Amino acid sequence: SMNRSKHTFLFLSTFVFLSSINLMGGAKINAQNDSTGTTAIVGAMLLDGYERPPIHHSAILIQGDRIVSVGTQANTEIPEDANIIDGSGMTVMPGLIDLHVHTMFLGHGDYAEWFPIFEGQEEEMMELAAKQLLMAGVTTAVDLGAPMEIINVRDRINNGRAIGSRLLVSGPWIARRAWGSYPSYFQHVVNSSEEAGQRTQELVDAGVDVIKTWAGMEEADIRAVVDVAHQSGIPVHSHLYTPESIWDAIRGGSDVLQHVGSGGNPDYPEDLIEAIAVRNIPIVQTMAHRIWVYPATIAFPERLQDPRLKEDLPGDLYAEFQRSFIDFERLSYFRSTPRQIRNSKTAARQFIDANVVIGMGTDSGSPLNFHTEAAWREISALVDSGMSPAQAISVSTKSGAEIIGRGSDLGTIEVGKIADLIMVAGDPLSNIQILANIEHVMKGGVLYK
Repeated sequence: SMNRSKHTFLFLSTFVFLSSINLMGGAKINAQNDSTGTTAIVGAMLLDGYERPPIHHSAILIQGDRIVSVGTQANTEIPEDANIIDGSGMTVMPGLIDLHVHTMFLGHGDYAEWFPIFEGQEEEMMELAAKQLLMAGVTTAVDLGAPMEIINVRDRINNGRAIGSRLLVSGPWIARRAWGSYPSYFQHVVNSSEEAGQRTQELVDAGVDVIKTWAGMEEADIRAVVDVAHQSGIPVHSHLYTPESIWDAIRGGSDVLQHVGSGGNPDYPEDLIEAIAVRNIPIVQTMAHRIWVYPATIAFPERLQDPRLKEDLPGDLYAEFQRSFIDFERLSYFRSTPRQIRNSKTAARQFIDANVVIGMGTDSGSPLNFHTEAAWREISALVDSGMSPAQAISVSTKSGAEIIGRGSDLGTIEVGKIADLIMVAGDPLSNIQILANIEHVMKGGVLYK
């Protein structure tokens, strides 16, 4: 509304300029913050991250990077000097938490053709991806596979020298077999459990936040990784699909099971699902990145000319992306997708129906799966697969924070927590896909969008 726009402008104009960046020819982003005053978000429907009814006509007060009051307009006194964000006709909710991203990819159609482009400008590309994630409402993301330079990107974001999602990073993953003939800088291939433990210690010493195990890791290998990682309080996420590899991860002590329940496999045995459920082992399904993205692109190939890509990428790189999308149906990444789509009719629902602990993850950066939109597509796929919108939002905020051990300060909108908030026009409980158009993004009390 004009009224909302007026208030938002006034709010922005009172803020102190914090930083401005121009990434790879894209538009500048101004991050603005008033560390001394109070910000009030007034009038929006509030979804606080819990699975409970919304608070209508809410009022949220923020000082610095923290939430200091949550209530309704009727019962909240707004300081006279507060900077007002008018939430009329809008919904405010916690920032999204994506538990599986790859900032070293940007959605190019072919991994092998991407690596020569990526090399030499790794940190610039990963910063661009982190910025795209933040603009899409992802205030916290777990990067599960990147060169070690991702640590520098994480630190620059944390220090305010770059703009992007708050990152938890694994650096290179640990595997028994290599992924294709692709570069070794993002994958440590080991020949023994002892070597797996050694590689884990090297990553811990380098400052990673999480360890990722990949293909071919058996129970003893994963146990060796877990034993070393847990000594430093570092969790282990395991990439796996088959029942056998999932059992190895369960028995080896993995903390989070990645890709389980993606829908790409036939239905899993009931005893396996029960074992995960009774042990409260979190899973991250990453179901949309082939099964939903592929038919969406068939239906609307114009999505590949996303204006945000054109804005972010230099002209020659944008043209290269468009070239890589030609005859996307034939890309190797989608070779088995029709079968996966058929499997997903029941397989994607299994873990939801079993009430397993689930976090939202997108595998964003994979072919055609842009950081600009992967989160809302994954949340929409969770709803398609049996979750209520309220449950899917809670999974993508509160549950994600708890899975990464940050439930005390992230994931919900309540007093004392970090002010990570997003706002959309309309009601996502009636139409989850409005999360595609996030109007405001605040991370740590700073308004980035």
